[in-house]
Amino acid sequence: QVQLVESGGGLVQAGGSLRLSCVASGSIVRINVMAWYRQAPGKQRELVAQVTTGDSTNYADSVKGRFTISRDNAKNTVYLQMNSLKPEDTAVYYCYVRVVISTTPGLPRQYWGQGTQVTVSS
Repeated sequence: QVQLVESGGGLVQAGGSLRLSCVASGSIVRINVMAWYRQAPGKQRELVAQVTTGDSTNYADSVKGRFTISRDNAKNTVYLQMNSLKPEDTAVYYCYVRVVISTTPGLPRQYWGQGTQVTVSS
């Protein structure tokens, strides 16, 4: 199995910055996709940003130019640098990975972190 541990959430004023981290551990053979999703109260969970094995990135339109996703393959870690934060960025942010694990090498599996709260005050 795979465990995800997130950190870096908190309370920040509009215009400020936060950096989220997520470390994956367990019987990991390869991490194909690492991503951040978010869910605000009363809204559906949405993709914020993702990065693939080849470092290809994809961002939600609402965060382009403000957020940057990156990964450290040696540490099985994904980061989300969030700048110029807005009150509408307030949400619980979830780490997501799609991985190949040693017990089922032919079947990629997906895992979610427990979520970390990001609150942006106006």
